[in-house]
Amino acid sequence: MSKPKLGRQSPTKATPPPSAEPNHRPIQQYVSHKIQEVHRRRLATVYVRQSSPHQVLEHVESKERQYALAEYAATLGWQRERVLVIDEDQGISGKTAEGRAGFQRLVAEVTMNHVGLVLGLEMSRLARSSQDWHHLFEVCGLYGTLLADEDGVYDPNDPNDRLLLGLKGIISEVELHTMRARLQRGCLNKAGRGELFLHLPIGYVKSPSGGAEMDPDEQVRAVTALVFDKFDELGSASKVFCYLVLKGIRLGVRPKWGPQRGQVQWRRPCRTTILNMLRNPIYAGAYAYGRGCFDPEKKGTRRPRSLRLSVEPEKWQVFIRDKLPAYITWERYRANVERLRENRARWDAIGTPRKGPALLGGLLRCGRCGVRGSIRYGSSTGSGYYGCDRRMYEPEAPQCPAMPAQVVDQLVSQQVLRALEPASLSLSVQASEDMQHDRDQMHRLWKQRLERAHYEAERAARQYEAVEPENRLVARTLERRWEEALQRERELQEEHHRFVRSSPPQLTVGERELIASLSSDIPALWEASEPADRKVIVRHLVERVVATRQNDSELIGVSIHWVGGYVSQHEVSRRVLRFEQLSQFPALRDRLTEMRRAGWAADKIAAQLNQEGFRPPRNRTTFNAANVNGLLRRLGLSGLCNHHQTNRAVMQDHEWGVPELARKLRVHLFTMQRWRQRGWIHSRRVPGAPNRWLVWADTEEMKRLRQLRDCPIDRSKKFGARYPKILTTPKKRRPV
Repeated sequence: MSKPKLGRQSPTKATPPPSAEPNHRPIQQYVSHKIQEVHRRRLATVYVRQSSPHQVLEHVESKERQYALAEYAATLGWQRERVLVIDEDQGISGKTAEGRAGFQRLVAEVTMNHVGLVLGLEMSRLARSSQDWHHLFEVCGLYGTLLADEDGVYDPNDPNDRLLLGLKGIISEVELHTMRARLQRGCLNKAGRGELFLHLPIGYVKSPSGGAEMDPDEQVRAVTALVFDKFDELGSASKVFCYLVLKGIRLGVRPKWGPQRGQVQWRRPCRTTILNMLRNPIYAGAYAYGRGCFDPEKKGTRRPRSLRLSVEPEKWQVFIRDKLPAYITWERYRANVERLRENRARWDAIGTPRKGPALLGGLLRCGRCGVRGSIRYGSSTGSGYYGCDRRMYEPEAPQCPAMPAQVVDQLVSQQVLRALEPASLSLSVQASEDMQHDRDQMHRLWKQRLERAHYEAERAARQYEAVEPENRLVARTLERRWEEALQRERELQEEHHRFVRSSPPQLTVGERELIASLSSDIPALWEASEPADRKVIVRHLVERVVATRQNDSELIGVSIHWVGGYVSQHEVSRRVLRFEQLSQFPALRDRLTEMRRAGWAADKIAAQLNQEGFRPPRNRTTFNAANVNGLLRRLGLSGLCNHHQTNRAVMQDHEWGVPELARKLRVHLFTMQRWRQRGWIHSRRVPGAPNRWLVWADTEEMKRLRQLRDCPIDRSKKFGARYPKILTTPKKRRPV
């Protein structure tokens, strides 16, 4: 028996079955010696795919040729019921296996050893990627599955067939890149002339010549312009969205697909649509193509188009200024884009005003490192403070101290009100003009909505009147449409009447007087406004605030950078807990020592400190005798004053000052005070010094007090009964 030759063999013609239709013979029918009985015992799988829905609908002949491969499998010896057609991937590109359920099903059937032959019109129908193609015929070779196309049958385990299959896969992939490059170069060439318009945004339509022009519908143009006006006023895309929803304003959209393609549909706005409008340079009259790029690290993920990175206008592939009719100027567009960038919740942007009473969110920066401060609120008190986030980016950096929000906000509020006070009259006039302009816009939109509803009702009436009365099949439908149009017009008129009653076209005299009165009393208006409104006002006047806390003291240096370049310097005091944290503590300590040496009483010292401008910690406004005595004890100055010498004229025999007797008995000063308050010792006030006491104790009393000091305490009894009564009863003193 002769050895069979390697490679492809001469095909042998096979007679088609009687049921085969000659008009649907896809290829010349061959029977190869590579097909064995073991292959025919398994399935013959026909894979059907076209790259786009347009090809599925328009290229019918290609679809018929692919489905006719099932007949070809029958001529190769497979029974009709053993031929599996996989056509789930109709309208899906073959550039990747991701998202192709049919291709994944084909590979799964092969790996389960169910398939003996895989048929495709061309190898490019199976895969346009070399990776996917090589994976498929490697799996087919592993399980002994054959592949076939119009040119013949291939065995993945045959070296010559493997070489040919590899070349076919490479050619398919190169064809994909060639077709894509050809299309992209054609698009780029047309875009270079500013004539390529794939999907025009809201407010624009394609002209008959192929260019772009403003929407001919007046109401669509008015709503589009309103979006940009409100963004200039409110400063946030989310606030523009909330305004449109609150006022019931809808956007005029012309669908790109479907039965109502090109017709105006009024749809509820969404945040994404408004953001796209604000970022699109076409509204500024500029033609732009290739405004974004894709992150190569995200290529191959499930949603690569959502990972587009924005680039600067200088990096756009095509950019032509003043090419199209514009709704806004180019400078206004750039300001809108910059404002959107600043509204992002990122560390390098100021962000939008957010909830909470803190006034300087996004505006305050740390004076030590320059990093933007963040707002934190206490879980129990709700009080806010500004903290530096530098350690989030530099873990080795030292921690900058936090600052209470209340004291800094109070300073900025005072400065803002002082800046607004001279402009109260102009603010009143501007507020009246803005309110009147807003009402004019709303009444124009209502007029256009009523006009459109009236036109639709009249159009429905004309259609009903044009039909023959005998044709009731059509007349009933047109009559119902006419009634629905009349009902919509009636409801819109009622809603318009309610709107006019709540917002008349012109401001009334009372409303103008109210605006003038509120503008004249700006502090009261400021206190009555919401925190969000105050933040918006501050952002219009202040560019940033730089605050620096001086070590652990109560002083905070504040620099307010106003819009326009002026910088004002200020200093505020925060609440501290200890005297040692006060910046004036060294001077306060020296002054206390001086007055104490002079024999001044605590109440007199407190009055003098208040007069000289010293202030205690914990936000207390003035000194009093209690906190002066506490500070004296903390500094060890309680016994500095020699009361025996300063009050020698009023002291009697065997009288002691309280601190001197405490040192004599070696007890704490608080113990002596408690004994005096409970009447366990004889005491009297010093004339002219109500907070100074003299204690009488002769030799016998000193002996009793020492015994009281050394007496063990019976803690099982109440406090007054813990000591023997003989030790707590003082000796009778002769009258002074």
